[in-house]
Amino acid sequence: MSDRGGRAPDQTESPTSNRDTADSLGPTASDAAAAIAGDEASSGRLVVVCGLPGVGKTTVAERIAGHVDGRIRRTDVIRKELFDDPEYTDAETEAVYAELLSRARDDIDAGDAVVLDATFADDPFRAEARETAAETAASFDLVEVACDEDVVERRIERRDGISDADFEIHLQFKELFDEVASDHVVVDNSGTQAETFAQVDAAFAEGETADRPPRSVAVTDAE
Repeated sequence: MSDRGGRAPDQTESPTSNRDTADSLGPTASDAAAAIAGDEASSGRLVVVCGLPGVGKTTVAERIAGHVDGRIRRTDVIRKELFDDPEYTDAETEAVYAELLSRARDDIDAGDAVVLDATFADDPFRAEARETAAETAASFDLVEVACDEDVVERRIERRDGISDADFEIHLQFKELFDEVASDHVVVDNSGTQAETFAQVDAAFAEGETADRPPRSVAVTDAE
């Protein structure tokens, strides 16, 4: 099974690793900036939040979106918009990620910031996100959310209902998730929400102070 779908329905982005394309092969954040230098500069920003099912990507994505004044786009939401009865095939997952990046490109072209909330288990999808940023965005950030397994198991029982992934799916992805080899931010969501937010704030509170909080509340595809 693969992040690109396949072989058996897994109730999320199906897990199988494709290690032929490494993160390191994709453009870096500095490459993205260089690609737009000399052209009409984009003011858009792309942030990818990746990680195993149930680790708390949406919690982190929402906090980041507040800092960058951006909206959140989630594969869980897009899949259910595109497919009435998802089968989690390779082709289906390809379509979901293609739509995710298409919407992100539209956001960036409009000068907006967008935070992508998705497993991004396979290197090729991360590389495609980097390429999108290199072509369109003023900046790119990759954030990996981690969490202790016992904490994940407890939290999955209290999910929001948008994602269909259960703990078994988390374990499948754990075996097959492609290592994030490129420069990125790691947020450990094993502790309290305050501890998680402190990590996000340290990475994204650019120029913000206690008197100047994040500029907006996140807007998600679910709304």
